Amino acid sequence: MQSCGSALCVLISLIITLTAGSESAVTPVKVNYNETATLPCSERCSGLARWTEFSKPTDPLAECDQTSCRSVKEGYQMIHDQYLKGDLSLTITEADFSKKHRYTCHCDGKDVCDVHLQIEPLKTTVQIRPGGSLMLNLDIPDAVEVIYNITGAAGPSSDKICTVAGRSTSCKPEYTQRASLTSALELRGMTPSDSGVYTVMDKRNEDAVHVFTVTVKGDGDDSEAQGQTRRRSRRAALSDCEPCSCKDQEAALPGWMVPLLVLQGVAVAVLLPACVILVVKIKHLKSKYQLHPEEPHMNGNANQVPMNGWPNNRREEQQSLAEPSNDQQV
Repeated sequence: MQSCGSALCVLISLIITLTAGSESAVTPVKVNYNETATLPCSERCSGLARWTEFSKPTDPLAECDQTSCRSVKEGYQMIHDQYLKGDLSLTITEADFSKKHRYTCHCDGKDVCDVHLQIEPLKTTVQIRPGGSLMLNLDIPDAVEVIYNITGAAGPSSDKICTVAGRSTSCKPEYTQRASLTSALELRGMTPSDSGVYTVMDKRNEDAVHVFTVTVKGDGDDSEAQGQTRRRSRRAALSDCEPCSCKDQEAALPGWMVPLLVLQGVAVAVLLPACVILVVKIKHLKSKYQLHPEEPHMNGNANQVPMNGWPNNRREEQQSLAEPSNDQQV
């Protein structure tokens, strides 16, 4: 019995050692969402090199041999020139959360590389009015957990508030009436005390998928900030009215404008006095005409026809005809 027990212990130790060695050999690769990922593998392979998901060893994604390479599944590829040089790396285009797996490279049926592809979590900042709803995108079809983190006076705290698996939702009692599942997990009736960080976690892989930084506040909470903004705007408006630096303007003037400005200054200096003299003369002539309006008509010939158009002798003649004679009066 003792020898049998010893053999069992040795077997268990061997399994644990092999498992630990296998896990330590997995290479992690982390990329941003929808970016191209390269899973490294440096091994010489004279036969067939093939990549698969670790959980699906009979379902090839891409493969190479001495003649060519083939993309068995769209979005996965190997490069033949690299294969010939001992680089068996796999390229994954548009790595999203559905491609977040552990991958294995085989050479003639032998496992040579294990790589775990990880995707950086998405990050979203949300501001909600009190009474509004928070929409938490789940992003993956697998089971997820929603973790609520808050930093208060007593220090940071973390709490799992909901678990979503398929179309089934399980939430804490205080969230049951507020939570509903549509295309996203909706939390209704948000209050300022609900502000904090909400993390959607992949339950199977235990890593973050989407991080939401949430602030709940109304218009009244922004009054001080709005006042500071208005004060800054007034200061900016006043600064706009201040005289600018002439040195900067002169430095910005093109060379051809300098002679033009000099020419304009000379023209103004010459024409301005002439204009002043002309105006003075016009005013003088105008005042002289107002004092002696008939002088232009009476100067020159003494026998000039008066303004009424009748000669002096013709006028006297008419007056004599108009007066009655002494004979007629008798």
